[in-house]
Amino acid sequence: MDSTITAPAPLQGDTAALRRLYFVRFAFAAAWAALLFATARTLSPLSATLLVSYPLFDVACAVVDIRSAKANRGPVRGLYANIALSTLASAGLVAAAASGIPAVLRVWGAWAVTAGLVQLVIGVLRRGRGMAGQWPMILSGAISVLAGASFAAQADMADASLSALAGYAFLGGVFFLVSALRLMRAESTG
Repeated sequence: MDSTITAPAPLQGDTAALRRLYFVRFAFAAAWAALLFATARTLSPLSATLLVSYPLFDVACAVVDIRSAKANRGPVRGLYANIALSTLASAGLVAAAASGIPAVLRVWGAWAVTAGLVQLVIGVLRRGRGMAGQWPMILSGAISVLAGASFAAQADMADASLSALAGYAFLGGVFFLVSALRLMRAESTG
């Protein structure tokens, strides 16, 4: 993880690109959660496709985020870690979908814990660089760690379902929306 705390303050384009990315992430999470919630009781081909697509979308967003951060001399190591974790999660979810909902919950839980830790660190580093809108990302990362542990615990329950994953994704999307709005406010006052 990048420990550079003395990096220059983010440029206007950096926060604008991040704000747009956060709005896109909110829209995707909301739509994805609605679709998964509608199919949450069984592990169908549609729900399996949705499960694998979410971490792949996360990879694509991290790539966009890296391009913006590099252009503005920002830290990117945590984003590379996120790409690796999300890629592994997608592969793990492909395998887990063949085994059933409990296996999916375990893989998703492990991904939520590790990705949450990375998001927490990235948010703290960006906050340290003076970038606005990071408190929701920090809180979201911490909640992700706790949620991931609960998914693993739910996997052992007789009535395990994917509905908690839909709620998790939607809540994560709301945190992206709040961060986007905070960045927009910071841009207008900055």
